[in-house]
Amino acid sequence: MSLQTDFIPSLIVFLLSFPSYYSFPGISEASGYDASAGRANPWYPSTIQGRNFGSSKMGRSLAAVKTFNVNDYGAKGDGSDATEAFNNAWMAACSLSQGSVLVVRKNKNYLLKPITFEGPCKSSITVRMNDDLSCKDATTSLTFYNCKNLVVKNLKIQNAQKMHVSFEKCVGFEVSGLTITAPEDSPNTDGIHVIRTQNIQISSSVIGTGDDCISIVSGSQKVQATGTTCGPGHGISFGSLGDGNSEAHVSDVTLNGATLTGTTNGVRITTWQGGSKFQNIEMHNVKNTIIIDQKYCDQDKPCKSQSRAVQVQNVLYRNIKGTSSSSEAIQIDCSEKFPCKGIVLQGIDLRVGGKATIAECNNAKITRKGNVSPSCT
Repeated sequence: MSLQTDFIPSLIVFLLSFPSYYSFPGISEASGYDASAGRANPWYPSTIQGRNFGSSKMGRSLAAVKTFNVNDYGAKGDGSDATEAFNNAWMAACSLSQGSVLVVRKNKNYLLKPITFEGPCKSSITVRMNDDLSCKDATTSLTFYNCKNLVVKNLKIQNAQKMHVSFEKCVGFEVSGLTITAPEDSPNTDGIHVIRTQNIQISSSVIGTGDDCISIVSGSQKVQATGTTCGPGHGISFGSLGDGNSEAHVSDVTLNGATLTGTTNGVRITTWQGGSKFQNIEMHNVKNTIIIDQKYCDQDKPCKSQSRAVQVQNVLYRNIKGTSSSSEAIQIDCSEKFPCKGIVLQGIDLRVGGKATIAECNNAKITRKGNVSPSCT
């Protein structure tokens, strides 16, 4: 399947509020990777939005749903405009009182203009894609906006111009089996970006880009990421927050069971309010393995000293081991007026070339438990 366009500013934006994609045996929700094809092809609808798209019942049998193929509504898949066909197929699926599946067939070329898929729908809908996703001439490959209780799994996305997948103002999300790739030198190509989202679980995903593998920013709460493989890229970041003296709140974030290889950073906090933990993380040749930067400045000119800062507190780093590509493995640089509090280092073992690394810590109250190497002096 190849859905292409040259004039759409964003690739896919889901503005959904229906509870869930269904989980069918042998079917991957909103899925795309075809191992036999070995490639990713672009898909370019613009927006899907709505309210209250029905109830969530995982594992419903195929007999209980009806399939809506965009080709049956006039899409030719030959590169001609298929916008109306996609819209008509969506409207038909949305109006059905039982579960439905919107299908986009593989090995086709669909051209789409900006389009809004809008609810409310009478029941839950599965969007099923039978190929991969890549991004062309679009700032974000795939965006989910204002979604509730959604399942997204087994997507392969590559070569977005900017961010690959963004979750904004969502509640109750399960994300698993994502494979995201972009060149190491591609700027601003975050793998998964989370903003103003609550109760999201990210699991078993492989991400290698030119920017953050996962970035979590203001307004996000109760975010869990497990089984993440990251690299190349900038590691896993929380922030930047508090830009322009704005308030920023991120809390209850857990990163559990990650492997980072060849990234410029490991786990990085750039001005962030916490209550979260990073644990069971393996580092391989990572430049800056643990960073808290409360003085983050992402501009060409030096940033002025500020009287305000986002409070960083109650952060646990536990069982983080591996190798650093620099001698300074831990950098914790906090504000003098708002020092970091409740920082716990437990079971840390980071080395460079078989030798011990060093830690630089400023304006932080740190508790060490068990063996911690390097340790702040």
